[in-house]
Amino acid sequence: MSNLEKLITQKNFGDEYQRGLVSLIFIGNWITSRHQQFFKRYDITMQQYNILRILRGQHPKAASINVLKDRMLDKMSDVSRLVERLRKADLVERKSCELDRRAVDVKITVKGLELLNAIDTELNHLNDTFKALNEKELSQLNKLLDKMLEAYH
Repeated sequence: MSNLEKLITQKNFGDEYQRGLVSLIFIGNWITSRHQQFFKRYDITMQQYNILRILRGQHPKAASINVLKDRMLDKMSDVSRLVERLRKADLVERKSCELDRRAVDVKITVKGLELLNAIDTELNHLNDTFKALNEKELSQLNKLLDKMLEAYH
């Protein structure tokens, strides 16, 4: 009996595609749940962390709301609402774009950068899940996932 079969108490799958899909969903939900619990300690969400991470990559430049939307891992996020919560926590600054008054520029603050530095150290421990795989297996996993992403539109 496989680990998946033990964890969800299901013995039969229609085929290997169904088993693979159920495995990906189960693992994705497990990883998401662990990350949600982790980020609660810092009083931010995974989506807010993602915005801070994107802004750190842009630093010292600003990013527009549209750039943040395009780069978000969770495409269903309400970026404007997330940015406003980060602004209220003094983790980002937002201001009207000088070139287009309808657009908003967002920059990470020093406090935001400091928070990310604190998170980075501990986040590496959370990612120990992948230590169950060696370098060759991780490379193979990444290639397989990348192959699946070819179907992403």
